[in-house]
Amino acid sequence: MTRHPFLDRQRLGRELKDTLRLAGPLVLGQLSAVGMNVIDTVLAGHLNARTLAAVAVGTSIWSLTLVLSLGVMMAVPPSVAQLHGAGRHGAIGALLRQALWLAGSMGVVLGLATAFGGPLLFDLIGIDPVLATDVRHFLHAIAFGAPAMALYFALRGLSEGIGLTRPTMYFGLLGPALLAPVGYVLMYGRLGLPALGAAGAGIATALALWVQMLCMLCYIARHPAYRHLQPFGRRERPNPRAIGELLRIGAPMGVTVFMEASLFVAVALIIGRLGADVVASHQVAINVASCAFMIPLGIAMATTVRVGHAVGRNDGEGVKMAGLAGFALTLAIQCVSAGIFFGFPHAIAALYTRDAVVIALAAQLLVLAGMFQLSDGIQVAANGALRGLKDTRTPMVITLLAYWGVGMPVGWWLTFPGGFGARGMWIGLIAGLSMAAVLLTLRFHRQAARFHTAVDEGQRRDAAAGRA
Repeated sequence: MTRHPFLDRQRLGRELKDTLRLAGPLVLGQLSAVGMNVIDTVLAGHLNARTLAAVAVGTSIWSLTLVLSLGVMMAVPPSVAQLHGAGRHGAIGALLRQALWLAGSMGVVLGLATAFGGPLLFDLIGIDPVLATDVRHFLHAIAFGAPAMALYFALRGLSEGIGLTRPTMYFGLLGPALLAPVGYVLMYGRLGLPALGAAGAGIATALALWVQMLCMLCYIARHPAYRHLQPFGRRERPNPRAIGELLRIGAPMGVTVFMEASLFVAVALIIGRLGADVVASHQVAINVASCAFMIPLGIAMATTVRVGHAVGRNDGEGVKMAGLAGFALTLAIQCVSAGIFFGFPHAIAALYTRDAVVIALAAQLLVLAGMFQLSDGIQVAANGALRGLKDTRTPMVITLLAYWGVGMPVGWWLTFPGGFGARGMWIGLIAGLSMAAVLLTLRFHRQAARFHTAVDEGQRRDAAAGRA
C-alpha cells in the first residue's frame, strides 16, 4: 500500500534539513536589516533627544519604502526557483536583467517619494516644525539609497531562488558593519567633518546600501556558482511583458507587506494618544516582537524557494512536503518564542528600561505578544508557501481583510470603548493575525492539492499518449 506523502518521515526529514540549510542565512540576513535601524537609533539616542526623535520619525516613513521594495522584489525568488527546478537555467539570467530594470526604476520613484512625499505627512502627523526640519534632512539623505536597496533585493532574489542563501547573510551583515563607524563619524562630526546629526544618519545608511548592492553585484558577476546562469551575459532593453509578469506576482506582495507595515504604524499612532509610559511600553514590546518575527520570516523565505523548486520539477508531493516542513519548523520556533515571552516578560522589558511603570506595562504586552507568536508564524509560513506557487492576489485580499477588516476595528473598539488601553490594540492584532493564519493555511492546502491533481492528470495523459 502506498504511504501518504505527509507520512513519509524520511522525505520529511530531508525537507526539514534542506529548509533549515536555506533558512539559517536568511534569518541572519533579515536580522541584519533590523540591525541597521537599531544602529541608527542607538547612535541618535546617544547624541541628543532631538536627533533621536527625528531619526525615529524618519525611519518609520523610510520603512514604508523598504517594505514596498522588498514586497515587489519578492517576485524574483519564486520565479527563479521555478525556472531552476525545471532546469531552465538559461532563462534565469534574462529574468534577472528584467528584474534589475524594474528595481532600478522603482527605486528612483520610491526615492523621490521618500524625499518629497514623506514631508507631506508631517502636517497629518502634527510634527513640531523644529523636529520636521531634521526629519526632512534625514529623508532627503536616505532617499539616495532607495535605488540601491531595490537593486540589492533583486540580486538577492536571484541567489536565493537557486538555493544559495549565504550571500544574503554575508552582504546583509556588511550593512550594519559599515553603518556603525560611518554613521558615528558623520553624525558626531569626527575626522574633521562637521556634525550632521540626523542628516548624517541618512547619508550613512544610503552609503551602506550602495556598498551592499555593489558588493552583491560583483559577487554574482564573478563567482563560479552563477556563471552558468549568465546573469550579465548580454545587454537587454526593458521587456514590458517580462516586467509585467514580475509586477503581476510582486505588486500584490508589495501591497500585502505595505498594508501590514502600515497597520503597525497605525497601531503606534493610536497608542500614542494614551500617554508617554504606554507609548514607551508599546515600543519595547513591538521591538522585541519584531526581532522575534525575523526567524519565521527567514523560514518562510526558504519555504518559498523549496516550494518553487518542487513546482518547477512538477512534483506535487514535493510542494506539499515543502509546505509541511515550513509549517513544522515555524511552529517549533514559535513555541519556543512564546515560552520565552510567557516566562520572562519582566526580564525582557528590563533590558530596555529601568522605569518600573514601563516595565510593568511592557510585560503585559509581551504576554500578549507570546499569544500571537503561533498565529503570526503560521500566517507568514503560509504566505511563504503560497509565494512559491506564485499565488499572491488572493493572499493579498485575505491579509487586507484580516488586518484592516478585523484586526484594526477589534483593536480600536477594545482600546477606547472597551477600555482595555494598549492591550486592546494588541488583542486586535491577535484577532487579525489569527484570521490570516487560518485562511492562508486553508488556501495553501487547497492550492497544493489542486497542483498535485493537475500534475497527476498531466502524467496520466502523457502515459496514455505514449501507449497510443
